[in-house]
Amino acid sequence: MNPDKLRQDQDAIAFVQNFFKAGKPVGSICHGPVLLVEADLVRERKLTSYPSVRSDIKCRGGDVVDQEVVVDEGLVTSRGPDDLPAFCAKIVEEFAEGEHRVARAGATASG
Repeated sequence: MNPDKLRQDQDAIAFVQNFFKAGKPVGSICHGPVLLVEADLVRERKLTSYPSVRSDIKCRGGDVVDQEVVVDEGLVTSRGPDDLPAFCAKIVEEFAEGEHRVARAGATASG
């Protein structure tokens, strides 16, 4: 589904917030982090994304870097399709680790 449509879906927002709250690993690539921005889940996190999404992340308090893959407490992000090999390897690694520290403030499901 298009990330811009997902970011407008309250069920999708609550779903991703609950994943973070439970400490489950999350992967997001390319434009995917717009959903994390909308769910207020990027504050004080280090991540990457497609270049056009980076200003949204910064405005919500995220630390954006330009790397092929970034891992921050179970959150795995990459810039785009060219980064898929590194992204896939890291997300599998995070899934194998299991639950991570419970998410920071702001990562609660909304009603």
